[in-house]
Amino acid sequence: MAITRHASARWEGDLKGGEGRLSTRQSGLLDETRYGFNSRFGDEKGTNPEELIAAAHAGCFAMALSAKLTEAGHAPTRLDAQAHVELSMEGGPNISRIRLTVEGQVPGLDEARFREIADDAKQNCPVSKALASVPIELEASLAK
Repeated sequence: MAITRHASARWEGDLKGGEGRLSTRQSGLLDETRYGFNSRFGDEKGTNPEELIAAAHAGCFAMALSAKLTEAGHAPTRLDAQAHVELSMEGGPNISRIRLTVEGQVPGLDEARFREIADDAKQNCPVSKALASVPIELEASLAK
């Protein structure tokens, strides 16, 4: 059985002067969220596809890591994950790299084993698999 999630985008106008709206009406979380050229390639308020990919990747990775740690007998107290999606302009816009970082609070686990399990989660979370054509780096550490 497959689970289907959906979102929609509407764009009006040319690339630089136009404006778009994103919606995740299924959940209601993003209801007509604005995006545009300057929120993607500049610093104007609004979201952009790369930010949304980063949010999806960080969330998926954190859940996958939690599952793998729990399977290994070390349920995490806390995982703080971030994804940094790099948009390169060389040869036209493309996602050139993703850097995942995670700091975990995991009782009874050493740093080396945490990194090993984190790497497995990075390789096997569904979003990482979907983004497999992009180099994905990982920095994993335990909270001190």
